[in-house]
Amino acid sequence: MPRTLFRRAWSSAEKLDGKTVVITGANTGIGKETAKDLAKRGAKIIIACRDMEKGQEAMKEIKEYSGRDGVKCMKLDLSDTKSIREFAEAINRDEPKLDILINNAGVMVCPYGKTADGFEMQIGVNHMGHFLLTYLLLDLIKRSAPARIITVSSMAHTWGSINLNDINSEKSYDKSKAYSQSKLANVLFTRSLAKRLEGTGVTTYSLHPGVVQTDLWRHLNGPQQFFMKMAKPFTKNSVQGNDYGF
Repeated sequence: MPRTLFRRAWSSAEKLDGKTVVITGANTGIGKETAKDLAKRGAKIIIACRDMEKGQEAMKEIKEYSGRDGVKCMKLDLSDTKSIREFAEAINRDEPKLDILINNAGVMVCPYGKTADGFEMQIGVNHMGHFLLTYLLLDLIKRSAPARIITVSSMAHTWGSINLNDINSEKSYDKSKAYSQSKLANVLFTRSLAKRLEGTGVTTYSLHPGVVQTDLWRHLNGPQQFFMKMAKPFTKNSVQGNDYGF
């Protein structure tokens, strides 16, 4: 495995044969690299993504990398609760178990917009969408115990606060604050879920993957883009960002 500037990248040879994994946003970035690693170790991978063309390309790449056929791509638009419900219904119907759910997909510092259900896009996709998805799959996950739920958050949560008086940023919109709010919501959701799942055999985690060079950076403004280019030696690529610890 490659090294980061400060420490050796994590790796594992533990086999995951017989495990079923759903990863949201696994058509690109650290989600795709995670899928490649878990597939190579024997897990059945379900890529859940909005862009099916990119998803099919990622599925082919994951199969070639892992040498395994147990990878499939399914449509999931986390900005639309109808799509989330349809995806969850299909998983509950077709999959006898779900060992690992990785809530990885997200948007970052994007221009103001709303989901199909009227939520500000960052809180809607990063938190609300994954909240609903987890809720709809929770019974299946419980029946699959021991199992785990992993939500990719960010250290940006430390700068966030939950503005209950304007959760959808309709009065004013600061894209960085909205992102931090969504990542804080990820952490609080994970902590609450962990308490509720005590004794069930299901464990839940939130994590900061590091500062990783991914497509999420595309909405940064000019000065931010310049700063990230200067900081590139101190950041991770997508492969190095995939050390969740399975």
